[in-house]
Amino acid sequence: MRQKPPHPLPGNTPGSAAVPETVVPETVVPEPGETAGQRNRRLAHIGVAHAQRVLTGRYRLASQQEAFELLRQTSQQFNIKLHTLADAVLHTAAPDTGAELWFPRRARYSPPPLPNLAVDEASRTNHGVVLRNAMRRVLHITETTMGNVQLSEQGMLRMEKHTGLNQEFTEFFAFVRGSTTSCAQSAAQRQQITVKDVAVADVFDDESRHVILQTGSRAAHSVPLIGRNDRVMGIISSHHEQPLTDFTRAQLAALEAVGTQVGHWLLWHRHTIVLDALEQLHAAAIAQSVRGVQPD
Repeated sequence: MRQKPPHPLPGNTPGSAAVPETVVPETVVPEPGETAGQRNRRLAHIGVAHAQRVLTGRYRLASQQEAFELLRQTSQQFNIKLHTLADAVLHTAAPDTGAELWFPRRARYSPPPLPNLAVDEASRTNHGVVLRNAMRRVLHITETTMGNVQLSEQGMLRMEKHTGLNQEFTEFFAFVRGSTTSCAQSAAQRQQITVKDVAVADVFDDESRHVILQTGSRAAHSVPLIGRNDRVMGIISSHHEQPLTDFTRAQLAALEAVGTQVGHWLLWHRHTIVLDALEQLHAAAIAQSVRGVQPD
């Protein structure tokens, strides 16, 4: 496998137009009478449901349930979250009509190095292990035990991992869109954001402030995970029981290094493992379609 970092998601041929099939996310604010948990289930279903419709039409499958089973089986085979695979279906240019391969000229690359994250050789391609160890590294640098990882998906930040935070917090911030949180500002500005005292910081609206304070956090620091071309792949945030003073230059430099390393790794994962999964999904969907039109 090549060592050079991957470039943006490929089209199917050198001259093909990469016009992804997108989905506009619904509001992340609960609808009237809707709990945070109900909102999260609704938002979690949006991308998967749209991907089912896309696959059903593209491969002329018998039903959207068939499309769901293809997504589910492929996500399990490649150890990728179902919503991540669905998001890739929606945001990657469709395969050429009648093409046996979705990405016939794609080059594959080795995962980038992850120094100081304590990721062993067997886990270098494991999404969950890398995110967990990256969060641990950030919390070690910032000297706290509370934190979370969010990934960019469908125009939102989606909670992927967390530790030391209660259910009210994780449900409320399961999906974040807008500018009333430090993580959202960190993603928008592509830089680290420190909130020294949540109780008085202007960045939060009243509801967000209440949810953060009730979990025991008085301060927060957000680190963007930045891939090539300044693409924000996600955010790791630390939470602190007491108001913060400034971090040292050494701490900020170490956090920036984590953000860059993990951002590049996430982009590699998206361009390698996720595209491997899409290629398998394409082959399985073609086979399913062919079986569906076989005469009895």
